[in-house]
Amino acid sequence: MKPFGYKNGKLFCEDVPVAELARRTGTPFYLYSQSAFDQQFRAFDEAFAPQPHLTCYAVKANSNLAILSLFRTLGAGFDVVSVGELRRALAAGADPKKIIFSGVGKTEDEIDFGLSRGILQFNVESAAEIKMLEARAQALGKTANFALRVNPGVDSGTHPYIATGSRHHKFGISIEDSIEIYRRARRSSHLRITGTACHIGSQITSIEPFLTALRRLRGIFLDLRAQGVDVQHLDLGGGLGIVYHDEEPPCPGDYARAVLALVRDLDCTLVLEPGRVIVGNAGVLITRVVLTKQMGRKNFIVVDAGMSDLMRPSLYGSYHGIQAVALTRRGKWKADVVGPICESGDFFAHDREMPIVKAKELLAVMSAGAYGFALSSNYNTRSRPAEVLVCGRRAKVIRTRDRFQDLIRGESDKPL
Repeated sequence: MKPFGYKNGKLFCEDVPVAELARRTGTPFYLYSQSAFDQQFRAFDEAFAPQPHLTCYAVKANSNLAILSLFRTLGAGFDVVSVGELRRALAAGADPKKIIFSGVGKTEDEIDFGLSRGILQFNVESAAEIKMLEARAQALGKTANFALRVNPGVDSGTHPYIATGSRHHKFGISIEDSIEIYRRARRSSHLRITGTACHIGSQITSIEPFLTALRRLRGIFLDLRAQGVDVQHLDLGGGLGIVYHDEEPPCPGDYARAVLALVRDLDCTLVLEPGRVIVGNAGVLITRVVLTKQMGRKNFIVVDAGMSDLMRPSLYGSYHGIQAVALTRRGKWKADVVGPICESGDFFAHDREMPIVKAKELLAVMSAGAYGFALSSNYNTRSRPAEVLVCGRRAKVIRTRDRFQDLIRGESDKPL
């Protein structure tokens, strides 16, 4: 099923016309297909059925409570990188025993909260962090389950800002250092080694970087077993890419078959942390044309959404397809699609062949289900957009648009 498609020239999300949702909700807003979330999660999770595994959805990709709750009902665990994300997962009904706590800068308070809730595993990223984890576990009278996030020194071939597996990145621990840290941890009565982990980046469109990392992770896993450590979890992280434009990423089934061929003899539980591949193509950003303008030979389509709503084009130079919500016969022109933010970096497309549109017409910025609302802000004192979830003919606002009072909450209107 395609979550977004045209019927009689009008764009629909499942069985609901997008223009009707825009009339009821206002613009801009994020629009998601529940059926697409469901189908993509099942396609990924079921591909690993031959191996004991836990699919921990990466909360950072899209953290709306309704979406987390949906994945929980499908059997998902959760990968979190802050106490806020941990609280979100728990608020959505997550089982703490299915939560992985990743992240390079966990604080003592965050560690304490995770320990108090009895989460499945901390993915530790430095020697300093393992000392902190041990100290906090001792102070609370707990035993902390952990895996070391190893930096395998793999070039994932993705954008530098979302690559995490090379030696010059801030993430993880070198393979050499991990050996000594594991050795010391074995002597602690407040630490329990549960596995080994890695994560090499995001929007990766080739299987080979994953397999290179997995081979190195497998070696560590076998070494621990040889030393008598009863490790169970082999955490490969996430990062499988999607189609935004002309990419050709592997499908979850091909990815799973390649991974399973390297782990089926290990008697381990495979931990996976997919995010974008589950939600990316299940969401769009709906925006309204404010006006069009020409400056010499340059054409601009100015819309009411901006970089504060969808940061990826400004942050990474990322491509998002842009479609008219109502098809017309006016032809096409080359134009920049830009927002109202007072930054030259506020754009969705440069010199893109676009349908000729008029003020008040609607556009859909495609493939915006991952790292869309999650990266949004209130820059220029703008309200973050609403989020709407569709299932069949039903639609529900799962996050209301910010009101002005939301924007100034917690501020004082009195100077010293």
